[in-house]
Amino acid sequence: MYKFNIPENEYELSFSRSGGAGGQNVNKVNTKATLHWNVRDTQVLPPVVIERFYKKYGNRISADGFVTLTSQEHRTQHMNISEVVKKLHDLIETIALPPKVRKPTKPTKSSVNERIKSKKAKGDTKKGRQEKFF
Repeated sequence: MYKFNIPENEYELSFSRSGGAGGQNVNKVNTKATLHWNVRDTQVLPPVVIERFYKKYGNRISADGFVTLTSQEHRTQHMNISEVVKKLHDLIETIALPPKVRKPTKPTKSSVNERIKSKKAKGDTKKGRQEKFF
C-alpha cells in the first residue's frame, strides 16, 4: 500500500495505439495508456513533498506543472492503466520520506594511529630501497 494514494479525479488518462508486439491487435486497438497529473494542483501531497518532487523530477514536469507518464508494455488497455498508475505512485514513494541527514563523524584515535603506523612502514620500506653513496 502506498503512503500517498493519488485519487482518480486528480489525473487524466488518454489512450493511443502502441507499437511493439501484438500483431493485428496493435493496428486496431488503443492500448497505450498516457497519464497526465498536475503536481501543482494536487490536494494529496503536502508542500514539502511537492518541493522534493520538483527537485528530483523537475525534468519530467512541463511548464504548466503536468507530469506525463506512458505505458505500452502490455497488450491490454486495462493492464497499461494499472502499470502507469503504479509508475506514478512509485515516483511519489521515492520522495515521500525525507533523505537522512548525514552526521559528520571523526575517525577514532586507533584508526588514526593505525594509518600513521602504516605510512611509517611504507616510508621505511622505500628508504631501505635507496642506494647509499659514501
